[in-house]
Amino acid sequence: MKMPPPEKIPEAYSAIADNRIEMGEGRALIKSTDGKKIYLVEWLENVYSSNDNATYWQGYPGYPVIAVLMLQNRLPLNPEDAARFKGVNWSKLNKAHKNNYTAALEEVMNRLKGEGVDVERLNQVIAATYEALAGLNLDIKRGKRKTAQV
Repeated sequence: MKMPPPEKIPEAYSAIADNRIEMGEGRALIKSTDGKKIYLVEWLENVYSSNDNATYWQGYPGYPVIAVLMLQNRLPLNPEDAARFKGVNWSKLNKAHKNNYTAALEEVMNRLKGEGVDVERLNQVIAATYEALAGLNLDIKRGKRKTAQV
């Protein structure tokens, strides 16, 4: 499996913290950060597909797939850690940073640090989750390209 940038993990946290995921049997609907699109994640055993841009175009699990894996308990999820990323508009941030995901996450982490959050521990949690993702034997496929418009 091709690995995503680690910064996709906090994006998954935001989707969970913002309650933008509707889980179903073998499928989930995830509303985009800006609320303009709905992504479809489908799975059967270890085969996951999604029509989010990262999964579809880059071939790695995008934040919708990662969020689903967390909600399925296949990846670690601490709701308190996820809550730190509630309300983050990743679409806007990533655009402002010209899709430099590291810079976008750095901006969020600097804000959290200013609020007294232990960002060093949070970075360790993200790294451990990334390592757990690397350890999963998943087959990532392109989903149906059409996304629902909200």
